[in-house]
Amino acid sequence: MDRLDDMLAFLRVVDTRSFTAAADKLGVSKSAVSRRMTELENRLGARLLNRTTRSLSVTEVGQAFYERCARIVADVEEAERAVADLHAEPRGTLKINAPMSFGMIHLAPAIAEFLRRHPGLEIDMDLNDRFVDLIEDGYDVAVRIGRLRDSSLVARRLAVNRNVVVGTPAYFRKHGRPAHPDDLAHHNCLLYTNASPSDQWHFTVAGKPCAVKVSGTLRVNNGDVLREAALAGQGLAMLPTFLLGEQIARGQLDMALTEFAANDSGAVHAVYPHSRHLSPKVRVFVDFLAGRFGPVPYWDASLHVLSGG
Repeated sequence: MDRLDDMLAFLRVVDTRSFTAAADKLGVSKSAVSRRMTELENRLGARLLNRTTRSLSVTEVGQAFYERCARIVADVEEAERAVADLHAEPRGTLKINAPMSFGMIHLAPAIAEFLRRHPGLEIDMDLNDRFVDLIEDGYDVAVRIGRLRDSSLVARRLAVNRNVVVGTPAYFRKHGRPAHPDDLAHHNCLLYTNASPSDQWHFTVAGKPCAVKVSGTLRVNNGDVLREAALAGQGLAMLPTFLLGEQIARGQLDMALTEFAANDSGAVHAVYPHSRHLSPKVRVFVDFLAGRFGPVPYWDASLHVLSGG
C-alpha cells in the first residue's frame, strides 16, 4: 500500500507541478510529499523530478514512470468501483433492442418481472427485426438471435437457438412426411425472407452442412405469419423453436427431419458495447435473462428429440 500511496503522490505532484498543491489535494503536509518523492527516487535509483527553487519538471524517466503509474492507479480505482456497483441498486433508463417476435413472446413477460424486481429502473425498448448499431443508436443492450457477426461488442449467450421443420398432422397425412431434406422438393415450403438466401434451408447430412433449395407459395419477413400459415395447413415452415414450443407441445404442429437438424443455428445472445466498467443496469438485466432462459430454455422443455446443446 505504501508503494501505491507513493505512486498516487507522484501523480499529483506531476499533475500540479507543485509539492504544495499536491499536498493540498492529498490532505498531507508539503514536507510529507517531498519526503515521499525522495524515498521513491532512492528506491528506484532514478531521478524522476527536476527541482529548483522556482520550478519543477519531469525527467524522461519520470514521464515513463508517470504513464505506468496512471494506468495502475486507474485499474485500482476501476476495481473498487466495480465492487461497489455489485452492491448498488441499478437506476436510470435501460435502452434495449430486440427482434419483434422474440420480444413479444418471451421478453414481454420477462420485462414485467424484471421491473418488479428493480423499481429504480425504467425500460425504453424497441422491437424490430432490422440490424441496429448499438453505439450509434444509443442502445445499452440488444438481444440477437443466430450466428453473430464479428464486432467489438461483448456477447453473452442466453440460450440455444434451434431451427426445426414443422407442419400440421393433417398436412403430413395428406402430403406425406419428408424422410430426407431432398424430399422437400415435393413440398410447399413457406419462406422467411429475412434469411439470406431465403430459398435455402440448412441441415446436417452425414455429419456435414447441407443447404437445400426450397420453394413455396408464401414468402414473408415475419416468423409469426409463417407459423400461422403452417398452423392453417398451408405447408412446411422452418422456424426457431422459441416460436413453436407451445404449438408443438399441444400437438398442433409436428416436427420433421429432426435427425438432420443443423448444428450451426447460433444462439440467443445479449450483446452490449465493450466497456471496462459495465454499468449495474446492464449487468443485472443480462444476468436476469441468462437465469430465465438458460441453460435449457423453457420453450424447448417438451421437445424430447432436441435434447443436448
